[in-house]
Amino acid sequence: MTALNRVPSLMARAGTASALTIAAVGGAIVVPGAAPGAAAAGHATKALQVAASKKGSPYQWGATGPSRFDCSGLTQYSFKKAGKKLPRTAAQQYNSTRHISSSSRKQGDLVFFHAGPNVYHVGIYAGQGKIWHSPKTGAVVRLEKIWTNSVWYGRVK
Repeated sequence: MTALNRVPSLMARAGTASALTIAAVGGAIVVPGAAPGAAAAGHATKALQVAASKKGSPYQWGATGPSRFDCSGLTQYSFKKAGKKLPRTAAQQYNSTRHISSSSRKQGDLVFFHAGPNVYHVGIYAGQGKIWHSPKTGAVVRLEKIWTNSVWYGRVK
């Protein structure tokens, strides 16, 4: 019997108060009330996959897909496909997210590039210090290392 198959019988014997104990020792459980966080992670993962699937699509100022994008057009398109609505511009997207620290960032979070208080670019965090983004005229959607410390992070609500 696998650990996954034992969970229902363990839960029946232990009661729901012991759910965290079971999880701590390696059991796989679904915790009631955790769905919103899990759903948010699902949206972020889906948006990241959508952005990656657009690799090679050309940059076009003001474009929102499905075959050409500017930076915020790519993030808006990706999250729309994942079931979340984002405003149009990078600055508006920053204002609509839950701001998080760099140490809290996860794959699928938005990375906002700024000069002083002004947000000028956005991408989707891919992990390992990299983002999927549509960088500039003459370029294409690509995975690239974050090149500056002048970034803020936001999690789509």
